[in-house]
Amino acid sequence: MKIFQCSACDFPVFFENTSCESCDSVLGYLDSENEMFARKPEDLNWVIDGETYTNCKNEPLGICNWLVPITSETGFCKSCHLNRTIPDVSIPKLHERLQNMEIAKHRLIYTLERLGLPVVSQFENAENGLFFDFLSKGDRNVDGDKVMTGHANGVVTILLAEADDVNREQMRVSLNEKYRTVIGHFRHEVGHYYWDVIFRNNDTFLADFRKLFGDESESYADALKAHYANGAPKDWKSRFISEYASAHPWEDWAETWAHYLHILDTMETAFYFGLEGDPNLRNSPHMRVVSLYPYNEDLSFKTILEETTPLFYAVNSINRSMGITDVYPFVISDKVKEKLEFIHEILQRFKAESNLY
Repeated sequence: MKIFQCSACDFPVFFENTSCESCDSVLGYLDSENEMFARKPEDLNWVIDGETYTNCKNEPLGICNWLVPITSETGFCKSCHLNRTIPDVSIPKLHERLQNMEIAKHRLIYTLERLGLPVVSQFENAENGLFFDFLSKGDRNVDGDKVMTGHANGVVTILLAEADDVNREQMRVSLNEKYRTVIGHFRHEVGHYYWDVIFRNNDTFLADFRKLFGDESESYADALKAHYANGAPKDWKSRFISEYASAHPWEDWAETWAHYLHILDTMETAFYFGLEGDPNLRNSPHMRVVSLYPYNEDLSFKTILEETTPLFYAVNSINRSMGITDVYPFVISDKVKEKLEFIHEILQRFKAESNLY
């Protein structure tokens, strides 16, 4: 992610900041400009390039610092307008969990916008848009069914318990997972949504997908049942990014898609920090860290991956020095590299055919 600065004093600020610690300006993020804008505390709104902006309607809940035009019909920013169901924020525990959810979701939408992908609410496009439901395990969805984290028909549901660190770590250990984060759930589940967007009505794209990931028309329910009964194949590490990815082509896509977003966001952060490294090691030119802007359309994913690998090694080493688990505890096989490169290329083809540039 980009490293932001207060527009009033250039002090570095985080994506979620609502005020500048240096000059006390009130901050708001304008996604159309990808900038953090400041106003004086006594001012009511932001005036940017002659246009007047105000806070998203969710700002009083402490879950959004994005700006919207003062003329907005909904009053919600692009990220918050995707919400169909949120918990009762009068309950402190649920309010805190929603705040953690929204931090991850806003970062997800930031990345999707950098990729130039369509981000449209079902409030605007009921057939092809996107919705988010944040629910508790005992809740029922709008159809009256019990809920679980997942995606169906453009609706991403994420259990609020995932926003609780203790609960999520218990789940990670019980499922023997290397990695489990809130933003990881968002990236995975939205991958299912974009699979539909990209492949559902494009036979050429779908044929290319099946050559690499397999035939998704095989029974999803039966595949999951077999996976939970028998586990992953012994050689899964040579073909998949995770054990769960081996369950079905849809899950392989979603897991690989999530890692694609992990890598892009990490590389962008390194780029804005200007991270470079020439390690004091023998015969180690392949371990030099070079910062690249990953959303450059002319950049191949092979190049991105070549530069990300030593970056992850460096950051993992720093974490181990502090007794913290690896930031990126995965080994990417040649087959997974091929799948990541496919995602990178299919997005370029999709955007070109959809006139999204």
